Amino acid sequence: MRTIATAAGVLIVLASGSSIAGGALFQSPPALVTRWAADVAADHVLPEYPRPDLVRRDWQNLNGRWDYAIRDRDADRPSTFDGTVLVPFPIQSRLSGVARPVSERERVWYRRTVRAEPAAGRRWLLHFGAVDWDATVFVNGQRIGGHRGGYDPFTFDMTDALRPAGDQELVVSVWDPTDRGDQPRGKQVSEPKSIWYTAVTGIWQTVWIEPVPTTYITGLQIRPDVDAGTVNVRIDAAGASGRVAHVTVLDDRATVAEGDAAVGDALPIPIRRPHLWSPSDPHLYNLRVRLATGDTIDSYFGMRKIAVQSDAAGVKRLFLNGRPLFEYGLLDQGWWPDGLYTAPTDAALSSDIETTKRLGFNLIRKHVKVEPARWYYHCDRLGMLVWQDMPSGDNKTPEGKEQFARELEHVVAALENHPSIVMWVPFNEGWGQHDTARIVDSLAHRDPTRLVNQASGWNDEHVGDVADAHRYPGPGVPPPDAKRAAVLGEFGGLGLPLEGHTWLAKGNWGYRSFTTTDTLGQAYRDLLYQLRIMIGERLSAAIYTQTTDVEIEVNGIMTYDRAVVKLPTDAPALHARLYQPPPTLRVLAASSDTEPQQWRYTSESPPAEWARADFNDTAWQNAPGGFGTPSTTRRVGTPWTTPDIWIRRSIELPSTTAAGPHLRIARDGTVEAWVNGAPVTLPGTVGDYFYAPLANGVLHPGRNVIAIHAHKTRNSGYVDAGVVDVIEEKR
Repeated sequence: MRTIATAAGVLIVLASGSSIAGGALFQSPPALVTRWAADVAADHVLPEYPRPDLVRRDWQNLNGRWDYAIRDRDADRPSTFDGTVLVPFPIQSRLSGVARPVSERERVWYRRTVRAEPAAGRRWLLHFGAVDWDATVFVNGQRIGGHRGGYDPFTFDMTDALRPAGDQELVVSVWDPTDRGDQPRGKQVSEPKSIWYTAVTGIWQTVWIEPVPTTYITGLQIRPDVDAGTVNVRIDAAGASGRVAHVTVLDDRATVAEGDAAVGDALPIPIRRPHLWSPSDPHLYNLRVRLATGDTIDSYFGMRKIAVQSDAAGVKRLFLNGRPLFEYGLLDQGWWPDGLYTAPTDAALSSDIETTKRLGFNLIRKHVKVEPARWYYHCDRLGMLVWQDMPSGDNKTPEGKEQFARELEHVVAALENHPSIVMWVPFNEGWGQHDTARIVDSLAHRDPTRLVNQASGWNDEHVGDVADAHRYPGPGVPPPDAKRAAVLGEFGGLGLPLEGHTWLAKGNWGYRSFTTTDTLGQAYRDLLYQLRIMIGERLSAAIYTQTTDVEIEVNGIMTYDRAVVKLPTDAPALHARLYQPPPTLRVLAASSDTEPQQWRYTSESPPAEWARADFNDTAWQNAPGGFGTPSTTRRVGTPWTTPDIWIRRSIELPSTTAAGPHLRIARDGTVEAWVNGAPVTLPGTVGDYFYAPLANGVLHPGRNVIAIHAHKTRNSGYVDAGVVDVIEEKR
């Protein structure tokens, strides 16, 4: 047994079973935990109001201890329960106090009592932030509703099932097939491995009840229109036919605009000299909506506009509030070693965003998961852009596709008031991708205030607002597109396991593995050096993999327990450079991705002096580049079928001096390169075209020679090169 005494005086006992001390609950055996686990008290679990964009002041939090039972999927309600679970932590998590798997053949039952007395003119609403996946809810033995969907909030009116007085019994039954089903589930699997993580079942977000009048507000839709200088507000309400709501806009506490809106109609409210929301200035307006019945909702919004427009050079880029803004951020899985899908505390939930912001990122791609509403509120108030993925599923059957569409609509409806969200991403890497053009068109019409990324990585149907590529370790730039901005949806994945901070003692995995923070830090600097130049090429955004380590993945900029930041200390300065005006790229000698270039080549080992500028290569074959395995993504001018290839090319340069000459080289395999006989230090990356700086004096006016030796390290191979002058604006 071991104990941890916290500053708050809460004692967590780690022993051979579930232990509760001082109001804290934890499950043994000892495992990786975050520092916030010590703040989890069974009588004070995630006490914050869970829906910041639709707030009522009179409410009751139902988080805490519930009875639970795990039974056969088709069994009736149990007469006895197995023990207690700490809601809203998933049943598989250690913070739940249960920490056991649940198969697709089983069902989880929850039970607790609440105090909610019926009264004339009052209704009682029961809210669930999220339950994964198929939930049925009973009050005092009466079924009041069912819901399918693991990521969207839902509400039932439980008034008619209430007893006149005393305790009211609440029972929730949940079935979740995880990866044995067709439904959206993100990265949950029954057998975790590689990039797939522990399954999550049951209640995993806050549960609460609220008393409301008979006529009450059910939802708000808040859409800023920066060009018109208005915010459009639509109020939905129950039992409110013909009703009018009063809407007040406040800047801090000062009223700046108000008006009356018919329920169900959008009310345009002028905002004079609007204070725009941005990552550098995340200004929020407050909003109050009141019905004549007395039901009052407090909300907020940000005035901002996201668009794809051409910059001064005619390149399609992402614009925020009418100005180009390079977006650089992290792939965020949203998993916790102690709570799995559920952060231990609201401070923990906010901390990941705060760390991301402090390190100089301005973007988070929320990866195949939807967070609680408070996560987006923290992004709103801190100034963090969000690309929101739809959780992936197989979507193979008509029923699966219908469920995907239904859940996607519910997710968009639940999150659309958050100004931080600037892009919807319905698909990731072809996982369950279907009817892409129709879904993109539907999202664009459903929410014209945001961009749509048709699919991050892999299958490009050439629709939506951005062309998105994944490159590991990368970086790289998608092919040119006349209408869409080029973004790098994933790259990096530099892995470093740190002893004492990993999910497993061994078997950890990264796209590229390192043994020290110094070597990882230098590799990260090398990636950002390339990324900076690619912004000049046409890149508008990039997402680094990832925020934290997750289970056996050790690709995080932080360890899974959030105890160690692995990035180098100069990371904020490196990131700040990405937001400066793009460099200008002047092509001195084109490479074959833009137009075929003639090379001399041989597959026989040449003499030692073959890389010198004065070497006679006339006996070599003459052929167009690039050289490689036939590919759908690269221009192959000449097939490369041998283990090794030696290529040479002469280029003519004018007498003007190059400010920042670079060899632009693509390689798949190991490569050595020389320019005019001088060896070139190549970046430690593979895949697309990369930039290697050339030493002063290597190039000269007139004839210059590029010489490259390439060796295949797998079945495929590719090599090509050109020369580019990278010109940074003087400051």
